Amino acid sequence: MGPPRYKSKKDTRQSIRLNTNAFSLQGDGTVYVAKVGSLKVTWSRRLPAQPTSLTVTKDSCGRYFLSFVVDTEPDILPELETDAGIDLGLSAFAVLSDGRKIDSPRFLRRAEKKLRRLQRDLSRKAKGSRNRATARIKVARQHAKVANRRRDWRHKASTQIIRDNQAVYVEDLAVSGLSRTRLAKSVHDAGWSAFVGMLEYKAALHGRTFAKVDRAFPSSQVCSACGFRDGPKPLHVRQGTCGASAAPCTTATTTQPATSSSKDAASSPPDGRRRQTPVERR
Repeated sequence: MGPPRYKSKKDTRQSIRLNTNAFSLQGDGTVYVAKVGSLKVTWSRRLPAQPTSLTVTKDSCGRYFLSFVVDTEPDILPELETDAGIDLGLSAFAVLSDGRKIDSPRFLRRAEKKLRRLQRDLSRKAKGSRNRATARIKVARQHAKVANRRRDWRHKASTQIIRDNQAVYVEDLAVSGLSRTRLAKSVHDAGWSAFVGMLEYKAALHGRTFAKVDRAFPSSQVCSACGFRDGPKPLHVRQGTCGASAAPCTTATTTQPATSSSKDAASSPPDGRRRQTPVERR
């Protein structure tokens, strides 16, 4: 822990938290805030219970958001017999253990042309001028659109996976290490960490099982049926057959994570120690 961080007017996000003594919900759909007055609100959903606190946030686009804290009960879903191991990537955002692929939407890459034009217009404006402030808001709004599309897509994909599976297993990726490579823009555009975080809290909310598989676990070397390990494989080998000789096993294996292998790895890491990846060693 370090020294406290104080808020600044130059921060991109301005926020203030209020307790129940400083705000109230009005019958006409407005929110009364002390020393501010009644605020017209566009509600995204009905509040399930009486709020205990309110956070007012202003983003870099000049938009204001109200976030309420309420106490609710977990929404437990009916139990299922299916579970899924998820392999996150760049060419395909995710590959599930049943073979289903989730394509990567690449929201930032698709918006790069417009962002490039808006950023070029911003760089031509004189610093401190009103034109520069207007151009800055245009750039911020475009970035906000990209972030909103990405967040909406993550919510829909993570909710579908949680609803379809009783247990979900994901590899514990070294995102901080990958973000320092030449693939940094693609890694940040994919947003693996936020997606995994959504899976984790939604699994707890709906009574599902969620676990992270150690990144050093050799899922591509272990047979998902008998557990035989036949050594590393080159990257161009995407599918093979189990090489166990003592007890013949003809299970077809792939370099994508199998559900049973992921489950074993989540319960017991290979040697109990965390190993560094080549990216981290760099």
